[in-house]
Amino acid sequence: MRRRALIALLGGVVTLWPFAARAQKDDQVRRIGILAPAPFKPIDSFRERLRELGWSEGQNVEFAYRWAEGDDTRYRALAAELVSLKVDLIVTWSSPAALAAKEATGTIPIVMGAIGTALETGVVPNLAHPGGNITGFSSQNIEIAGKHIGLLKDLVPGIGRVAVLWNAANPGAAVGLGYAQKAAKAAGMTLDNIQIGDASDLETALTALSGLHPDAASVIADVGLLAQRRRIVEFMTANRLPAVYPYSEFAEIGGLISYSPDFNNLFRQTAEYVDKILRGANPGDLPIQQPSKFKLVVNLKTAEALGLTVPALILAQADEVIE
Repeated sequence: MRRRALIALLGGVVTLWPFAARAQKDDQVRRIGILAPAPFKPIDSFRERLRELGWSEGQNVEFAYRWAEGDDTRYRALAAELVSLKVDLIVTWSSPAALAAKEATGTIPIVMGAIGTALETGVVPNLAHPGGNITGFSSQNIEIAGKHIGLLKDLVPGIGRVAVLWNAANPGAAVGLGYAQKAAKAAGMTLDNIQIGDASDLETALTALSGLHPDAASVIADVGLLAQRRRIVEFMTANRLPAVYPYSEFAEIGGLISYSPDFNNLFRQTAEYVDKILRGANPGDLPIQQPSKFKLVVNLKTAEALGLTVPALILAQADEVIE
């Protein structure tokens, strides 16, 4: 599994954003809005890196948090709240969050801590030159939905049918489904499309999945589903379904295997972009970057319970093995 390289930063002079002059005032407290599903660990990594860069909470920076709590329909109202608070910058996590922030403001800088695909969801027109008030990081967690199908083929002998669970309220997840369908077709598998109307519709989707009796399952990246990871892993375990997940947190609580970007690293890089913008850089001049680190986590305890032997090649590539 190759690690994707970062998009090289473009040379040239970076123009100053309109609030650059006031950003230089040392005695001014900057207000950062956080628009995300929940206070997951990468948010802590973001704050930690900001501190390292000289931004101390309560001294020269403060945060306004708005959590969607698994309900993507809340993002539009939450983004509007942040704009009304006159925050200096908004950090988003997820495609719905980024789209809501873009709709809410064309002037407040927006830094996407992670978005599945910035181009195909229409958030920006160009990765190298995003323009406007938006920049950040494309996690590629949507694109690797196809790799997840490949992992299942290597893990589950004789696999012929795979169920793919995805949140239709997330436009990025629909793109991920396309990658999964293409990979399943190439591998000669039948793919069962398990669509969730929104994150609150999970139980209905799981009931539909169990009635199809697939050989394995894959979950398309969606931070709303990340918030419900415990229920999803419990279901897969109870139904003895080998499953691959888009976040390491799934494997950490008993999921079989996960392959994803290193989100802690992404959000540390996000802090570096925020630092540049608060010091006067124009977000539209900062290219959308891709992750430099990916993380493969294998839960051997779960594999043993499922009667699976994890191939040596996968174990050799794993960044973490849970025993």
